[in-house]
Amino acid sequence: MESNTFNRLDYAYKLLVVMALCVTALVLAKDLFIPLAFAGFFAVVMSPLVKWLEQRNVNMVLAVTLVLLGFTLALGLLIWLIVDQLIALINDLPDIESQLDAFIKRISRLLRNDFGISVSEQNTYVKEALKTVSTYAGELLLSTTNALSLVIQVPIYIFLFLIYREKFRLFFSQIVPGLEAQAWKKDLEGVLQGYISGLALVTVIIATLNTLGLLILGIEHAVFFGILSGLLTVIPYIGIFIGATLPVILALITKDNAWYAVGVVGIFSVVQFLEGNFITPRITGSKVSINALAAIIALVIGGMVLGIAGMILAVPAIGVLKIFLQHSDRLRPFVILLEDDTKPKKDEETPPMDSSVMPEVDTSKNA
Repeated sequence: MESNTFNRLDYAYKLLVVMALCVTALVLAKDLFIPLAFAGFFAVVMSPLVKWLEQRNVNMVLAVTLVLLGFTLALGLLIWLIVDQLIALINDLPDIESQLDAFIKRISRLLRNDFGISVSEQNTYVKEALKTVSTYAGELLLSTTNALSLVIQVPIYIFLFLIYREKFRLFFSQIVPGLEAQAWKKDLEGVLQGYISGLALVTVIIATLNTLGLLILGIEHAVFFGILSGLLTVIPYIGIFIGATLPVILALITKDNAWYAVGVVGIFSVVQFLEGNFITPRITGSKVSINALAAIIALVIGGMVLGIAGMILAVPAIGVLKIFLQHSDRLRPFVILLEDDTKPKKDEETPPMDSSVMPEVDTSKNA
């Protein structure tokens, strides 16, 4: 009789190979994966509305179409608001440019008189800075082009995902042992719906708080910068700091006193503190329940593999991964490294490993 001994070394080796193949596939097929991932997440969030319409005898195709149109109109309204504020900012660029020129001259005199940095050395530093900025500007332009492609692809994929959602539910329940229909509804759908809907509410709150703070300080185009900072919160931990950069620079250029820029930093810091310690924990709660270390590592890996889109998808993706790991006997210990609980609860202890993966014990000698 063959022994059913579980070879941990062989299993770890195969797991690493599979992970390497998955990362390689993501890099090579990221143009396909990114819109599919975004569409999949949004489709899960929209599915309750589709089900609600279907329960009221609305045809499935019509129900999906109505929900998708509502989502598109809401997104279009947001884009219109941002574009309107951006146009106002562009109209003020001539004045900002003259103020920027005066600001650069003040900085140049300060560097020359107080720090002894000559004009030629300053020009060298500026050229190096411009070279770096041009590199990032090219990446930003490429990201914008990819974003336009996403706008076209994502709605199509959402429509198809919602139409064939029962097939996907059946597929995952078959491919992952133990992931039955109820587990899918409670775990996967609960995580994604709670995270994305909660993130949308957090974004609105952050945008409102930052806008009010900038208006109180008298920073120009406060609404635009407030909305931008709110939208950037979809990139956890670092998004709000990126959103603070532009208003800080504008405050330095347009205001005579540097304390306005310090005030902008203070407002964004306070909002970041409130978001991290009170707003996000109370709204999204433990929907994803990923600890900070796992989230930061996921952000770094997501950014390296998929760029900005990878950073946005990192946290919900690792939340989904945790659900799959919970339903795997051999991989369940990895959940301990991902979850946010610092003290495991007795009623939530990791279930024992399935007997099918435990080595057989020969009891004939004890007979």
